[in-house]
Amino acid sequence: MKLLIAYDGSRDAEAAIDDLRRCGLPATGSAKVISVAEVWLPPPGSLEAGEEEASPYIEEILRERRRKGEKAVAEAETLTKFGARRVKAALPEWDVTSFASYGSPGWEIVSEAAKLNADLILVGAQGHSFLSRLVLGSISQRVLTEADCSVRVGRGRIDLDSGPQRIVIGFDGSRGSTAAVSAVSARNWSEGSEVRLIVASEPLVPTAIGRFVTPVVRAADEIRAFETELIERSATSAIHRLQRSGLAATFRVVAGNPKQVLPDEAEKWGADCIFVGANAWGSQLERFLIGSTSAAVVARAHCSVEVVRVKIAAFNSLATRPEGTTNGLDRSRLSGS
Repeated sequence: MKLLIAYDGSRDAEAAIDDLRRCGLPATGSAKVISVAEVWLPPPGSLEAGEEEASPYIEEILRERRRKGEKAVAEAETLTKFGARRVKAALPEWDVTSFASYGSPGWEIVSEAAKLNADLILVGAQGHSFLSRLVLGSISQRVLTEADCSVRVGRGRIDLDSGPQRIVIGFDGSRGSTAAVSAVSARNWSEGSEVRLIVASEPLVPTAIGRFVTPVVRAADEIRAFETELIERSATSAIHRLQRSGLAATFRVVAGNPKQVLPDEAEKWGADCIFVGANAWGSQLERFLIGSTSAAVVARAHCSVEVVRVKIAAFNSLATRPEGTTNGLDRSRLSGS
């Protein structure tokens, strides 16, 4: 398994690393910790005189910008090495490396994940207040919507024991929710861990006129019953799969919108994490919709949330991207272990 961990030294980033102990990760794997200095550096050679000599004022601005930028990158390198030591303590048998970069943090994280062919990106959430939970951090939001692999937004717990975990899976019988079940089944959870499949059922309500027409009401009831039967059949299969993996699995239907139902049910149950599926085959427009269920669940949840994307052969946009087009800085001197 290949894991990319975004680290900036903040409380949220520390909480995300604490969450590693309760992710059900395999005993071995490779993890890369990335820190990104959010600065712009003048391209190499920009300070040298060209065909037309630059004014001393411009040269001084460029020189000062590069000096500050390189200092920020050096600080990011120190941060990422510290983060790598923290990750190594949590995952002692893993191969852990570190990497410092600069530019737009969201873009750099997504770009590095593509190069690494990562299976999972781990990022921290923004804040712990009610208001900040409703507004997901801009970096986490960008990674969540643009990454081509699964993304886990980690919220650590105060108790870091390795006891049984409680996992909620948002389930609706779709390919995405089936992928979430597969991801949970493949992990190494502590003995006695429990999984609860939650179906958020929004009732099909006829229009104001339709409520007075018996055939319309009957049709709505029949559609609802048919959909419930299909989901229950899929859920039974999913439960059997989870049970074969050694997990105690149950299934529950809750009336309401999944954006609110999943975080509420997870909090009531004291869940450690919510798994939700994402449509890896959807259009870019679909993935950028502000009201997407996965983004809303991540923003509202009190626990960690993992958005599962099934990886397909590299997306065209990433497969055709020229090598080394992200930044002009020699990254080899910024990487470390």
